[in-house]
Amino acid sequence: MRIFHIATLADWTAAQETGAYTTSTRGRTLAEEGFIHASRADQWEGVREAFYADVTEPLVLLEIDTGLLDNPVVEEEPAPGAGVTFPHVYGAIAPGAVVAVTPL
Repeated sequence: MRIFHIATLADWTAAQETGAYTTSTRGRTLAEEGFIHASRADQWEGVREAFYADVTEPLVLLEIDTGLLDNPVVEEEPAPGAGVTFPHVYGAIAPGAVVAVTPL
C-alpha cells in the first residue's frame, strides 16, 4: 500500500543524511507525537490546505511503500468521533521506504 507524508525539504534532506525520517507533522517530532502522521492518496491535498497553506519553505510529498517500512502503520481517527481515519506510522521512516518525492 502507498501512503503519503508532506515534509519540508530540509527535514527530508536531513533524513537522507541520518537514515531516518522522524518529523511527525509540522513542528512536531516522532518523539513528541508518538507516531508520524500520513495520508492516503485522497487525503494529502486536504492536509496540505489545512496545515501547510502558509508554509513558505520548500515542501515535498513523500510517497511511502508500507511494505518497505520496518514499523507498523495503524489507521486511526485524528480525534474521537471524527468519522475518518488516517494512517499513522509508529516509528521512524527509512528513506528506502520512500519510493517517490514530489516537490509541492
